[in-house]
Amino acid sequence: MACRLSLQQVDLTCPICCEIFREPVVLKCSHSFCAACLRQYWTHGHTRDCPLCRTLSQDDPVPSLTLKNLCEACVEDSEGHEEAGGGGELYCDPGEMCPVHGERLKLFCLLDNEPICVVCHTSRKHKQHDCCPVSEAVGDMKEKMKSALSSLQEKRDAFDKMKKNYEDTVAYIQIQARFVERRTREEFEKLHSFLRAEEEAQMAALAVEEEQRRRAMMQKIEEITRDITSVSESIKVLEEEIALDGISVLHKCKRTLARATRSIPDPVMAPGALIDVAKYVGSLSFHVWERMHTVVKHTPVTLDPNTAAPWLVLSDDLTSVRDSEEKQKLPDNPERYDPDTGVLGSEGFTSGKRAWDVSVGDNTAWVVGVAKASVQKKEKVSSVLKNGYLCVYFYHKMYFAGTSPLTRLNLKRNPQRVRVQLDCDRGRVSFYDPADNTHIYTFKQAITERVFPYFWVGCQQTPLTIEPLKVSVTAVEPC
Repeated sequence: MACRLSLQQVDLTCPICCEIFREPVVLKCSHSFCAACLRQYWTHGHTRDCPLCRTLSQDDPVPSLTLKNLCEACVEDSEGHEEAGGGGELYCDPGEMCPVHGERLKLFCLLDNEPICVVCHTSRKHKQHDCCPVSEAVGDMKEKMKSALSSLQEKRDAFDKMKKNYEDTVAYIQIQARFVERRTREEFEKLHSFLRAEEEAQMAALAVEEEQRRRAMMQKIEEITRDITSVSESIKVLEEEIALDGISVLHKCKRTLARATRSIPDPVMAPGALIDVAKYVGSLSFHVWERMHTVVKHTPVTLDPNTAAPWLVLSDDLTSVRDSEEKQKLPDNPERYDPDTGVLGSEGFTSGKRAWDVSVGDNTAWVVGVAKASVQKKEKVSSVLKNGYLCVYFYHKMYFAGTSPLTRLNLKRNPQRVRVQLDCDRGRVSFYDPADNTHIYTFKQAITERVFPYFWVGCQQTPLTIEPLKVSVTAVEPC
């Protein structure tokens, strides 16, 4: 019979006939059924198993007097409602009824993952399938849904966190762009100032030489003007005496001829009178370039600020780094060290030879060397050989090589600078004191992946500084 049942009536309904219990009995598994329904179920070939949980029952079912009294009271209450005009027979929610057998969906097939009725449980489709009461299945499903909800909430929180990180990254990209813009303008202004000074010096030197050459020529002009005047006077005298007649010519000729025939050097243009144009314009840019080493610096390693830990402070030219107490607000990008206070060089190497000097000065805690590209940057790990670092350490006034375990180094003096020599082809990373080229330590390990210069600093007072190289410009002549 199909009827809409209250919560109390649902609890008092037989799972087999879906009606109020009649002569209810209870099995040892605590499930209750109508006595007649259970006998009929067992007579259809079932070996005294529970229709709900399939637990075998060796003992006879026990009548439940309490359940019987509750059912009788429920029936009387239902009849009273009908006499009072409560209406005729009610109907169940279609979603709670089996569309095939018209029985209430009391069970949940665990194999097919669907609710079924008791008749479905005995059918060929669901026979021998593990089932559980719908109430248990609902409870289990709610637990799964709660777990899925919790997982989705965690994922949403992760997305929210990443969105915030993206937004912070956008803001930081603008900060980086303005920094690069400022530094670029400063560096170009230095070059512009140098070039303007060179231009002014070149123009000043040209003006000085022009004046010197002009004065020299003016002096020559004055000298030759005096010579012209002297020769002109001699010509005039000779012309006058040639015009005379008689013995008077003989009286004056000796003195006149002596004056006319005296040695007067021929006018000659002195060498080097002109401006040395080639000196000023010949390979002008190259010679300016040669002198530019006074303002141009080159460091073999440039620090990568995108890898620097938030506690580190890098110089504007990216050649020195020191520790600080304040953690900067930086994007948590994958390349950045956090929590270790490390930073990498911007260029990695897989072949060839490289070398760079690091000024350590009086720094009380530092690590220098190289790190493999595969090192972990988001967890605090000891920088030892097995973790992908080939470095030397200075900590607690002691020197170590980053082997596993650490190798204590006994140095005769505290180096103010440390030279790192990397030979990728031979698999060597060596350390020296450049003051006297004293060997400190050498790692011998094949370089199978890209390695980067690595710096770790735990001192706020003294930075680690990469020393610039001497710059020179030379022209290579053809052989």
